[in-house]
Amino acid sequence: MTRKRELLLLRHGIAEEGGPDLDDAQRSLTDEGRVRSQLLLQRLVELDLACDLVLSSPLVRARQTAELAVAAGLAQELELAAALAPLADPLPLLERWLGPLSPRSGWRRLALVGHEPDLSTLAALLIGVPMGQAPEALQLKKAGVALLQWPQPPQGALPGSARLALLLPPRVLLGRRSPNAPSGG
Repeated sequence: MTRKRELLLLRHGIAEEGGPDLDDAQRSLTDEGRVRSQLLLQRLVELDLACDLVLSSPLVRARQTAELAVAAGLAQELELAAALAPLADPLPLLERWLGPLSPRSGWRRLALVGHEPDLSTLAALLIGVPMGQAPEALQLKKAGVALLQWPQPPQGALPGSARLALLLPPRVLLGRRSPNAPSGG
């Protein structure tokens, strides 16, 4: 029996603003970004979206988000993947994981933590949006989530082989409330 495969694409949380004195790769999550990411990741666990493994861009803000995912119980392990860094090509990484010689047999869902517009473009390509339209086809907000599915192992090229099961902005997952907002009604 073949197993359904899923990718949970997660954009990193709110990070420090870039500037001439800060290397983009070293930008960290802000306090708000950390808190919102923790709440969002807990919600993903509550929604039974746990993953077998988190693959993350090596940039600090993505790695921190991925570490929070492991701490929240979304996955047990984290691996850094240069293919998820900005402007890298993640398709060879996915071909390896989705192919017959996957680094781990029997996995069901992988989380990929990365950046925009790369993750949205990747999702759009995987669901069949032509390359010229892919960057505008969908957008992941900071800490936003997309879930892609393959009911059967993909045969041939990956672009166009997946279906989009979920596209959730953080405001939906967090119920539109800010982590610092007072509760009440």
